[in-house]
Amino acid sequence: MVDVFDEVEEQLRSERYQSLAMKSLPWLGALAAVAVIGVGGYWGWTSYQTDQANKASESYQTALETAQKQGPDKAFGQFKAVADGGANGYKALALLQMGDIRLDQNKTQEAVGYFDAAAKASPSPVLGDLARLKSAFALMDTASYKDIESRLTPLAGEKSPYRVYAREAMAFAKLQAGDVAGAR
Repeated sequence: MVDVFDEVEEQLRSERYQSLAMKSLPWLGALAAVAVIGVGGYWGWTSYQTDQANKASESYQTALETAQKQGPDKAFGQFKAVADGGANGYKALALLQMGDIRLDQNKTQEAVGYFDAAAKASPSPVLGDLARLKSAFALMDTASYKDIESRLTPLAGEKSPYRVYAREAMAFAKLQAGDVAGAR
C-alpha cells in the first residue's frame, strides 16, 4: 500500500514539475532571445564603430599625404571632409590640421575657431588640451591678457602635460601686457 501512495505522490510531483516547466519555458526562451539579440547588437555596434574609425583613418591619411605632396591648401577640403564625418578622434585631428592651415594663411580668428572646435570634439583630454594650447598661442598677439589667461589657466595645473608651455605662455602674455614682475 505504501508503494501505491509513493507512486501517486511521484506522479503528482512529476505533473507539478511539468506544469512549472510549461509556465517558465516561454520566459526562459524570451530571456535567451534577448541575450542573443543583445550580444548580436553589441557586436554589430562595435563592428560599425570600427568600420567608421577605419574609414576616417584612411581619409585622414589621404589628406596628410595630399598636404605633404601638393601643399596644405589643397588638403584643406579633405581635412574638412574628415572633420564633418569622421570619428571624434580623427575629427579633432582634422580640425587641428585645419586650424594650422588657417594660421599659416594668417587667418587667426578662423584658426582659433578650428582649435576650439577640436578641443570640444576631442575624446582625449590630452588632445583637447593641445588644441586649447594652440588656440591660446594663436591669440597671443591679438587677444587681451585676461583672455589668454582664461585659456591657459586650466592648462597650467600640476597634472597637465602642457603645464610648462602654458606657464611660459602666461609669462609671455604678462610681458606683453607690461607686467614684468608678474612674468618672473
